[in-house]
Amino acid sequence: MDAKDILGLHKNSFPSSLEKKSRPPKESHRKPDGISREVYALTGGMPPLMPSIHSSQLKKKPLPPEKVTWQWLPFTNSARKDDLHLYHWVRVVNGVLPTGDYSFAKYNKSVDIIKYTEEEYEKYLTDPMWTKDETNELFDLCERFDLRFVVIADRFPSSRTVEELKDRYYSVLRAILLARAASSGDVATHPVIKDPYNVSQEMERKRALSMVLSQTRQQEKRDEEVLIEAKRIAELRMASKVTEQSQLVVASNADAEVTEGAVPGETIPPSNVQLTPFTDNASTLASLRMLRVYLRTYALDQMVQASNSSAGVRTIKRVEQTLQDLGVNLKPRVPTKAVCAEHLELRKEILTWLNLQKQVQYKEAEGSSFRDGSYSEPPGTPKDRTFTLDSINFGVSSERVVKKDQKRKAHGTPPTAAHKRPRKQKASDF
Repeated sequence: MDAKDILGLHKNSFPSSLEKKSRPPKESHRKPDGISREVYALTGGMPPLMPSIHSSQLKKKPLPPEKVTWQWLPFTNSARKDDLHLYHWVRVVNGVLPTGDYSFAKYNKSVDIIKYTEEEYEKYLTDPMWTKDETNELFDLCERFDLRFVVIADRFPSSRTVEELKDRYYSVLRAILLARAASSGDVATHPVIKDPYNVSQEMERKRALSMVLSQTRQQEKRDEEVLIEAKRIAELRMASKVTEQSQLVVASNADAEVTEGAVPGETIPPSNVQLTPFTDNASTLASLRMLRVYLRTYALDQMVQASNSSAGVRTIKRVEQTLQDLGVNLKPRVPTKAVCAEHLELRKEILTWLNLQKQVQYKEAEGSSFRDGSYSEPPGTPKDRTFTLDSINFGVSSERVVKKDQKRKAHGTPPTAAHKRPRKQKASDF
């Protein structure tokens, strides 16, 4: 039952035009090519403002498919001196035959072998170990096989090793180059002249190479262990060196602080100037024994650092300057055990001499301070002075008052004599 039944109206009383019209079916739009699905959903099916396909692609016409065939064709090789014709399969595109030289002819490289004359051989190339026929045969084989000395040694008529053939060829080539050059400087940069062939070095290289190639697995493992141990020792040395350098920097900083804290014009008390006790080198020797293998120069450096550990940076520089003045190298050129010991002893004696020099300078300054006046006090102790309010507030006036007091003391007049009023004369005085 609906509203029409309640009102008694016919269901079809309203005109058909007023009835609800059915919606037309929604047309489905296909996503064009070249646009992603997300972009097409954002546009709502509307055409984009900018073209989604590049114009060059619209104008581009598809090329016709290539017709590729393989043909059995002849070819010639420019590396060959004879006009030999061989055949091989060639890729032919659209019936166009390939042109040009054989593709592998560019890899044919030849060596220019120098020729010598009879006169040059008799003058420069004679050798008691080689005959002229053997030398000619060697150069012919070198030209034929492009200095492939292994093949040349196999084809050579007499029993000669590869090293002997190389030595003879390069010695002849070197002699010819030097003979034909106007001066030795013209061919100084030539590889044969700059780095001549060394037979002994070549034989040693091949012997070492054969030893490496013939090693067993156990020998290779042993070599790896030796390399690991050497790396560990190097790391230990580096760590100890860094520690010693840090200690030296700390000592130098402490020495610099003491020097900067000293007041100019005052001498250092004898408690601060003492003979530097030489550090015992037992700990350094023990650390060197742990390395088992070390350089003597490295041991000398460790000993020098141990002996200079208690000295400042300026003192160490003075020691080095004294060594240079004496004409002694900072590091011995021949670091034998005796030379290193003498060098270390000389450094210790110079350090002792410098410390004694400091003590002498202090004693002289102390004696001169006592000789200057009876009122002067020993250096290093502050003088008792009475500062007034004006002297505290105004530094210039206080300095003048102090200078006047010092002058009065020097002349032996009491400071209060200038302030006493003169006594009145009596009749008895006349």
